[in-house]
Order: sequence, then C-alpha cells, then structure tokens
Amino acid sequence: MTPLTSTDVIQGDDQCRDGHYRIKQELRRQSATSDGAKQKADLDPNDSTSLQAQNPFTLGKLRVGSAPHEAAGIPAIWNTMLYGIGEMGLVRSSEAFTKMNHVTGFDCQSCAWPSPDKKRKFFEFCENGAKAVADESTKKRITPEFFARHSIEDLAAQSDYWLNGQGRLTSPMVRRANATHYEPIAWSDAFTLIADELNSLDSPDEASFYTSGKTTNEPAFLLQLFARQLGTNNLPDCSNMCHESSGVSMVETLGVGKGTATLEDMESSELIFIFGNNPGTNHPRMLTSLQKAKDHGAKIIAVNPLPEVGLMRVTNPNPQDYSNPLELPVALLGKGQALADLYLPVRVNGDVAAIKGILKNLFERERGRRAAGIDRQFIESFTEGFDELIKDVEAANWEEIEEESGLTRNQLDTAAAMYAASKKTICAWCLGLTQQQNGVDNVAMLVNLLLVGGHIGRSGAGTVCVRGHSNVQGDRTMGIWERPPKPFLDALAKEFNFEPPQKPGYDTVETLHAMFDGDIKVFFAISGNFLSNVPDTVYSAHAIKRCKLTVHVSTKLNRSHLITGDRALILPCLGRSEEDIQASGKQFLTVEDSMGIINPSQGFFPPASPQLMSDVAIIANLAHATLGSRTTTDWLGLAADYNLIRDAISRVIPGFENFNSRLASEKFFYLPNAAKHRIFKTQSGKAKLTVCPIPKHDLKPHELLLTTIRSHDQFNSTIYGLNDRYRGVFDGRRALFLNALDMEAMNLKAGQIVDICSHFEGEVRKAFRFAIVPYTIARRSAAAYYPETNVLIPIRSVAAKSNQPAAKCIRITLTPADPPEALHFSRRDLDRNLHRAVPLVP
Repeated sequence: MTPLTSTDVIQGDDQCRDGHYRIKQELRRQSATSDGAKQKADLDPNDSTSLQAQNPFTLGKLRVGSAPHEAAGIPAIWNTMLYGIGEMGLVRSSEAFTKMNHVTGFDCQSCAWPSPDKKRKFFEFCENGAKAVADESTKKRITPEFFARHSIEDLAAQSDYWLNGQGRLTSPMVRRANATHYEPIAWSDAFTLIADELNSLDSPDEASFYTSGKTTNEPAFLLQLFARQLGTNNLPDCSNMCHESSGVSMVETLGVGKGTATLEDMESSELIFIFGNNPGTNHPRMLTSLQKAKDHGAKIIAVNPLPEVGLMRVTNPNPQDYSNPLELPVALLGKGQALADLYLPVRVNGDVAAIKGILKNLFERERGRRAAGIDRQFIESFTEGFDELIKDVEAANWEEIEEESGLTRNQLDTAAAMYAASKKTICAWCLGLTQQQNGVDNVAMLVNLLLVGGHIGRSGAGTVCVRGHSNVQGDRTMGIWERPPKPFLDALAKEFNFEPPQKPGYDTVETLHAMFDGDIKVFFAISGNFLSNVPDTVYSAHAIKRCKLTVHVSTKLNRSHLITGDRALILPCLGRSEEDIQASGKQFLTVEDSMGIINPSQGFFPPASPQLMSDVAIIANLAHATLGSRTTTDWLGLAADYNLIRDAISRVIPGFENFNSRLASEKFFYLPNAAKHRIFKTQSGKAKLTVCPIPKHDLKPHELLLTTIRSHDQFNSTIYGLNDRYRGVFDGRRALFLNALDMEAMNLKAGQIVDICSHFEGEVRKAFRFAIVPYTIARRSAAAYYPETNVLIPIRSVAAKSNQPAAKCIRITLTPADPPEALHFSRRDLDRNLHRAVPLVP
C-alpha cells in the first residue's frame, strides 16, 4: 500500500465528488417550479435584509486620476508608512515591520506568498502586508459603549470601509432575540449559550463550522476535531470559494492538491506564465520573485483580461536588494524593471481557448520538425491521455480559438515559440482561472501545458497555485474539509478515541442552501467576513437570517456581524501580531504557505484588550462546555500548551512527524510533495492529460462577461481605503471598467451611472449605481470590485466538480440609472490610462 502523505489529506474519489455535486445541482434545477424555489425567487432585493447586507449605493467622491506605469517604488513606500503610522504610530509601526515574516516573529496576516528559505530581509513585507498588520494592530478600539450608541440597523447603513475603520473589538457581545443592539456578555455565558444551542439540535448536522484562511494550523486542527467529535463534517471554508477548483483539478491530474514549484524554482525558471492573477495588489512579494527570475534571464507571459500594472513593470524599493547603495535612488527615480515580455489580453473565461491555441501551435511545430518543446520521453513514461489530447487539440479550429479567447493567432504563436524555447517552465495562476463554471478544466489545461513539455518534477518548473489568505492551504491540510478521506478519519479516531462521522458534510455553497432550507440552525465562523465573501448577497443574507444562532470569532467589526440569526455572538480574539500567553507560558502558532512550507508565528504586541482570547482557547473552551463527558480529550489542557496540539498533529497527519522538535531545530520545513518527484498518486499512477472543451458563451449584442476584482486598498473583503491607484481610481469603489469600443457600441459614456443586471437561468439580479470607467480591458469583458458585485453572482452558478462559485464570469447587461446622471472624469487622465504601453511581442 502506498504510504499516505500530508498532501493526501485533500484527496478523495473525485468521480464520486463530481457526481455528488451534479446530482445536487440537478435536484435544485428540477425544483425550480416548487413552492420552495418560488419562495427563493420571490426574495425582495429591496427589503431591509437585502439592503443591509450590501454596501450603501453611494458613489462618494469617485474620480479617475492618473495611474502609474510601474508597481511599487516610492508610492509603495509612502503609502506603507502613511497607513502604518496612521494606524499604529511610528514606534509601533517600526516594531511590527521588523518582525513580520521572520522565523522569530509573526507570519503576515495577509497573503500566503512564501518567505525565502535562506536569507530573509530585515524588512520582509510588502505594502499590503503592512496594511494588514497596521489594520490589526490599530490603536482604535470598539467598546461595549460603541454598541450601545449604534443599533445594528444603523451600523448596517455604513460602508464596509467605515465598519472596518472603527478599530479592534474588545469584549464579547451578544444580540439577543429581537434585540436592536448588541450588549456585553461574559465569556462563560457565551460558551454556555452556544453549547446549549448545539446540544439542543436534532442532529449535529444542523450545525456548520466555517474557517477563514487567516486561521492558523493549531486552531484549525482543533475546530475540525471539535466538529467531528460533535458528530458532523460540516466544515466549509474559504478554499471552497477560491481554490477548490485548483485542488480538485490537481488531485485528478497530478495526484496532489498543491503546487509543485518553490521560490528557488521560480527564480531559476526560463519561462513563467501568469494566468488570472494581479500580483501587484493581491500578493506584492511575488513581484520580488518575478524580478529575480528576470534577473536570471526568465521570460514572463501575462494572461489576463486587464493589463495590471503589477504584471508589466515594477520598481524595487528595498535597499537590501542593491549591493551598491547608489543604485537605489537611480532605480526609484527611473522607469522600473519590465516584467511581462508578452501580454495576452484574454477575454473573461477565454483561457481554455488560449491554451488550446498554444498547444495547437506546438503540435504543428512538432509535425513540421521545428523546435516544439514537447518531451515525448516524459509523456510516454509519466502520463496518460496524450493521444486523446492531441486529437482534441487538432480538431479545434483557429476561428473558434480566436473568437473565444479574444486573442489573435499571431499572439498565441508568439507564446508557443517562447514555450518551445524554454527548458524550464512554470505556470502560476489565481482566481481568474478557478472562479469559473469550468474552473477545474482551466487548471487542467494549465497542467496539460506543463505536462507535454515535461515541466513537472523538473528544477525551475512546475505549478504555482497562488493561494490567497495566509493559511488557507494549511487549514485544508489540518482537516478543514467537508469530504475528508478515510485514512485521515481513521488516524483521528485512533488518536482521540472516538468514531468520526463518515457522511460528507456541506461546503460553503451547500451550507447556504441548507441555511435557507432550515437544515442548518447554528453557524459558527472563525475569522473572516462570511457574508461579504459568499455569492448571491440577497439570497445568502436571507439564508443566514434563518439560523437560530450565528457566532463570529473576529478581530474587527464587519458586515457578517450585522446580518444574523435569531441570536448572535461576536467573540473577540487575539490578532496574529499579539502576544499569546496561556497556562504553560508564551505560545506560538504555525502556518502553511502557498508552497507547502510550515512556518512558526509568534506575536509580541500586548493584546488590544484584556478580555481577548486566542482562537485556540475559544475553541477549546467551547468544546469543553459542549461535549462534557462525551469526550475523553483534555480540551483545556490543549489550550494551556499548544505543543500538545502539535504533538497530536504529528501523529495524525503524515508529513508532520516530530513536529515540535523539527521546528526547534529547523525553524521551518517543507511538507512532502510526491508530484514534485514525479510520483503521481492518481488511480493509474501516471499524470493525466485532460480533454477540455472550449466554453461557448454566445453573448447577445449588449451582453458582457463581468469579472469581480479587488482594489489596491483591499485584501479579500477587507477594505483598507477607497483608492485603487494602480488603475487610477480614487475616493470610491462603485466603478465599472469597460472597453472603450464596447462603450461606443452600446452608446455609453465615461462617468455615466448605470445599474448592472446579471442573467442566469431566467433569473435577474441587480447591483445599483456604478460609474463607467473606460479601461484597457479585453472586448466583451467588464470588471468591478467585490463585495459590491457579489449580489450579482448566482448561488447556483458554480464550477463543475468543485462547486466553487463562478465569481469571475457573470453574464451582465447595463441599464442607465434612474434618474440619468454622470460623473465628470478628466479626459487627460482617461487618455493616459487607456494608452498605457503593454508588451505585445517579446
């Protein structure tokens, strides 16, 4: 029997999984004429719940200004210091910034991009990481008096930006049945309230336990253990909404649900494809890795509907990267370093067509006895399905490829020539690929592109699945998954002397359906902002309100606290940067980054309030109060000493053997990754080449495909500010980016205020009052910020196999706002932003 590795934690029978989701989706479609479905269709988008669940529709002082031609540089330094000092003060900022991402400090609360193995800089952080720590370590406080002054209805009328800006939560709060305000509650009473509600359920499956990727390994492990000792696998998480399609696809094709390349591989690569990703905003430290790759001669191909500044050019503002101090001012005052050698402005969801076009060119090159970069020996030895793939690619015609991708044959031929010349190729991707109905196929096509050239298990090559929140990958490794494999459950049963439930639980979308149908009565969320991250805001808000009890473990106030069940709790917790002292002394936690590295994280700031508890302590106390004599686990003992949790992890999850001692001696370590060594734990033992059809959208003349995006002053659903300087948008968020030619075809003007309507299976959803901003975006494509546009994402529009919401491909039409109005944008700034130079040929 092949030994289980840590990456097997997220494996399962994907055919059964696909069947499970297809059956559920078909049942929901068949129920479209039932009374229950009619009730869903009759939801009033203008009732108080629907409106309070959304940001206010005000445009604010939205304006368009000049966007920079390069990322980072002096503006990044200035904004980092401005935000840090403004929230924390000068001394506190300096302390935090010098401890971020160091093995003796704390791991960044923001993205999951890894830190270097060998030499970490004195300042090992980026602009958005600085915003994240400043946001958490702010001096502002929310006390019980704040909730006495502000009703829940009043708070819901404020923007997400305003809510987040009020400061740190300091005391546990309760909303009692029919109450208009939150009021203080003692910790012991809060645990008793939750325990009583859980123990009164008819079935443990009437409870659901959600986890954000901000949650570290130790509390994630305890949360899944508590849920399973309670008797349910209802463990939805943020991965269900971001990279579920990646995990499903990579398990199916490579036998491992994680990326196979490291930072060293990126820096030694010869060619890097970047699909559906905006590193300059979402994970800026990736820019450093891309710069190092360029310094070593790598070429970069950016594939994205928008020509993001962070993909095109960057100025490195870090003096530690310059051997000669005089080089820094020259760099900061110059035009920066070019990144993308080729930019492919793919249409929204045109990636399968684009990759198929590249493959088609490669196969034509091989037939013509030209260099094609196809590794026949690797294909024969390590893959299956090549004959079917080549037949499918050859059957595709160029007219269809060009139409659906939005790219010309010449552009795709150029990309193929660059691929053919590379001996070491990496494909990196993010949510632009996964949040599609065919997201699993999108990732499978990337894997196809790598496999035909033998770029798996080779130095300088492989897959880079760019994860979002800092520990989203680690949470899955710890067992936060609604469909856990039997070996994991067996190991859990042996370690903790209980029988885990075998029935699959609910993922995020299924949890929302179950809430709406009355099948989930208690919802417990640890970190994150559930309401502002899930799709179909009106439906989701009404679903949440049907719960008997909703509980959120949080550091800051957010909209999820304002749309609640009959009763609700806010439980304030320690932040990542804060000191965690328990009975056995000062504790540390661990996280897993995008490349499977386990890092320690230890905060040092005094807690924002003496009433704060750690995530670990909250879960342990809740489990102790709920399970009582039904458990043999010493929950309070685990909370007193986190080493005991890591000892248990080392016996349950392969790859974590000698967890504590390895951290003590090695400081950090990599988890095993079989595919990196060309061991493919698929059913056949070989990597799988996959036939994927090109999606056809058949857009009507006035229809577009909308992709949801973040602004630069945003991480996930947390809004740090109202500017998006890399796109030239300031002081507002209700902006809709359109191609100028599409605007002309639809008789739309810059600054015009429109309502956005989404269309899905006969249903129409509407988002109100967005200002049109002309932009260099692919034809028939549109973009706007979330969570403002989450209301447009149909709850049933999900990816096949992964059930991940299709937030990056929404069929829309536009209607002028009533009464007609418009903002005035400077023609000069619009022209400058529209005519930004992007590379079209290498």
